[in-house]
Amino acid sequence: MLKLAHMSDLHYSAKNLQEADKTFGFAVQSAINNQVNAAIISGDSTDHALDGHAPSLKALADQIKKLGDHCPVLMLQGTFSHEPLGVLDMLGMIGTKYPVCIASKIGAYGLTQTGWESFNAGVDYLLVATAFPTVNKAELAATVGDKAGQMMGDLLYNLMTEFAPMNEALRRKGVPSILVGHGTVQDCLTEHGVPMSGTDHEFGVGALFSARTDACLLGHIHKHQKWERTFDGLKQTIAYAGSIGRFHYGEEGDKGYMIWNLIPGDTSFEFVATPARETIDLSYAGVPDLDEIKRVVSQNPDAHIRLRYSIDEEHKSSVDRAAIDAILANCAGSQVQGFTQYIDRQRAQGIGQEQSYHAKLKMWVDLTKDEHGANVELLSEKLDLAQTTDAELIVKNIMGGINEIKEDNMGQVGINVSNHDDRLHISAQPGQQPKQGNSDDQLSGQDWFLT
Repeated sequence: MLKLAHMSDLHYSAKNLQEADKTFGFAVQSAINNQVNAAIISGDSTDHALDGHAPSLKALADQIKKLGDHCPVLMLQGTFSHEPLGVLDMLGMIGTKYPVCIASKIGAYGLTQTGWESFNAGVDYLLVATAFPTVNKAELAATVGDKAGQMMGDLLYNLMTEFAPMNEALRRKGVPSILVGHGTVQDCLTEHGVPMSGTDHEFGVGALFSARTDACLLGHIHKHQKWERTFDGLKQTIAYAGSIGRFHYGEEGDKGYMIWNLIPGDTSFEFVATPARETIDLSYAGVPDLDEIKRVVSQNPDAHIRLRYSIDEEHKSSVDRAAIDAILANCAGSQVQGFTQYIDRQRAQGIGQEQSYHAKLKMWVDLTKDEHGANVELLSEKLDLAQTTDAELIVKNIMGGINEIKEDNMGQVGINVSNHDDRLHISAQPGQQPKQGNSDDQLSGQDWFLT
């Protein structure tokens, strides 16, 4: 049995240095303690282009040196935006006991006692890896246009099936084989639990199995996950190691690396969790609860906390950002995301071209009647009233109508009105009825009295 360490998506950068070096350093030491025979890093060792003197690049090189002094290391080219071409070539120049092998092109690599090398049919290898690093879809798109995604998947499938006879022959000789790739498997889950569905992903599960390798070691997706099958006497496993650390809020599951136990036809693995940082999400539909935030921070001082809130525009000033920042200063790291809900006022296009207020009103009602339930006839009457009647008279009529409604609702109940301390107090006295009067003199009847 051959033991192989599989690590991926290290994402070294100034921003990620602490998390990346803590988790990758743990994985390197763990792999050494477990006496692995070889190691593979399946892409995205860096987060973006790094200066030669960057502390994060030196930290990565130090860990590669430590791992390469223990066992042969194969590094796969990752996403170009994360891992620009040439970065891995530089890491391959590190003076390690076992030279670091860089796989930047599709091809086969064999493992000997002295390290990884390009596959040679005349050599007896301990392990053979078929490498599928990041492929440049842009070059294909320049030729075939928007069909590049689908055609890329077809090309990779055809290439994988071409490697199948070689892998079958190796297994008959007792040599395990693996496929190492960097890309997206159709319908895999992201670190946030979102399925990756579409037509432009590099790999399909069927295509990966068609290479007839014992295992497929993948990078690019940050969530650890696997697919398994046993077919025609061959047990096969596809797995993402996931990112070595937790670099974003909301990521699900443990972070870690994998130790593969490679036996031709019967390969298995163990997932080893790394001490990735803990992240906590606090979300509020309204003003954040400062007491709850204090409690969460005090109970989780080593966690990285993201606070998100959504507030109406008129209540925006009630959020005390200074107090929130002061509380979150006591945790390991924080991020505050505030969203303001602005009032959306509907407007009727062309309303300014109408000459009369009635026409403008009708246009507005036609646009908003489903939302507001507006009645254009009733609103037109009120519009006429507003244009032709004195404001005080309108108010007097409205108040008179209110009083009439009150009288109708009293029934057989008398009213006792007291006006102490400039406040109006109303109490009911059974058996008494108020006199019917006009709307201007509702308090003048004999059965109404002031005290």
